[in-house]
Amino acid sequence: MAKTKTQFVCSNCGFVSQRYMGRCANCGAWGTFVEEVMQPEKVDRKSRVNLAGQVAKVERLDEVNIEETPRIKTDNEEFNRVLGGGIVPGSMVLIGGDPGIGKSTLLLQISGQLANLGKKILYIAGEESASQIKLRAERLGVRGDSDFLLFPETDMKQIRQAIDEAQPEFVVIDSIQTMQEPDISSSVGSVSQIRETTAELLQIAKTNNITIFIVGHVTKEGAIAGPKILEHMVDTVLYFEGDNQRSFRLLRAVKNRFGSTNELGVFDMQHGGLVEVANPSDLFLEERLADASGSAVVVAMEGTRPILVEVQALVTPTVFGNAQRTASGIDRNRVSLLMAVLEKRANLLLQNQDAYVRAAGGVRLDEPAIDLAVAIAIASSYNDIQTRSTDAFIGEIGLTGEIRRVPNVVERVNEAKKLGFKRVFVPKHVAEQLADIEGIQIITTKTLSEALKTALE
Repeated sequence: MAKTKTQFVCSNCGFVSQRYMGRCANCGAWGTFVEEVMQPEKVDRKSRVNLAGQVAKVERLDEVNIEETPRIKTDNEEFNRVLGGGIVPGSMVLIGGDPGIGKSTLLLQISGQLANLGKKILYIAGEESASQIKLRAERLGVRGDSDFLLFPETDMKQIRQAIDEAQPEFVVIDSIQTMQEPDISSSVGSVSQIRETTAELLQIAKTNNITIFIVGHVTKEGAIAGPKILEHMVDTVLYFEGDNQRSFRLLRAVKNRFGSTNELGVFDMQHGGLVEVANPSDLFLEERLADASGSAVVVAMEGTRPILVEVQALVTPTVFGNAQRTASGIDRNRVSLLMAVLEKRANLLLQNQDAYVRAAGGVRLDEPAIDLAVAIAIASSYNDIQTRSTDAFIGEIGLTGEIRRVPNVVERVNEAKKLGFKRVFVPKHVAEQLADIEGIQIITTKTLSEALKTALE
């Protein structure tokens, strides 16, 4: 009897080694190698990218015909925005998130909306029975008719046959880690199984022009479980984020071949399912205290949408030798840099002060335009001087203490005006763009010292 050959595969990046290694030589991860039985190579000459079975040919770039494919819009505008304006037919969308965050709930609601539009849906459940899904659908108000099909199965051969027979326009796979190719002897959820099942689904999507939504589990680090090639193969990767202590959820795109990756969708988890939040600024500012020290409001941009978020800072004398710098929702290195600029350019003695900075509401801010608001909040807490609750701050801070221009300043100021803010601090170099805006006082600042003097007077 021939000896069974095995190999070791990194569960993080898919790197293959003939022997076990504690640290992956490709991605550097520790303890990620899993032993798998080597499979005989199969000749696979089927194209995975041609639409509707077309034969590929070599063409000149200027001779390629471009066909405008209309996007399919659901009733959920937040979901449409994150996808770039709607669902692209024939695409593969991967949605990852923590357990219980609402991935299955979101896709079940979207499936119901598509069925209401006359689209045929095939919901393939690998973790729940049909009765469990029916109970959730009744709670969410999703009606079941001839256009909404359920199929609790994990065998890819059975799934492929069901897709051929039903001819759906949309397929939901919940989840990819439970699917298995029977020809592969590896365990369910292994690197080989995830890679081959995703490749099979990709071929089905591209050759039949079927849109496939895939639910993916995440690791304890927050990345989608399985090989990294899983994210490379799909067209769009969405991350569903949130806090179990809060009801709202954030949907972000980290990869999108058909749109921007900067868009953000905000949802509120209620008993009847996920409800889209049309104005997230009200959600992030509703619990803000009026005239509090250590607080400043920034108008941040999430894709094409301006969002007002409260930045909070607490500065206290340190009791240890080295001062601590702690940040939540904001890059810690950015906070340290801004405190160094405040100490050097604004004469604030912060080297013996502990600083705790956070973006209220659990939102993550990572653009340069938040610099001015963070600096104002730190200086307000350090001097224990209240800031005005009707002030908003927009601007990037340079190492020499100058306030630098930021993009989309007109949209930011209009959003602050719409929410009732009386004053907005902006870089001096963008004053000409704001000349036509009325109803809000625009304060232009050139340096950080000038902004501090005006805001904390």
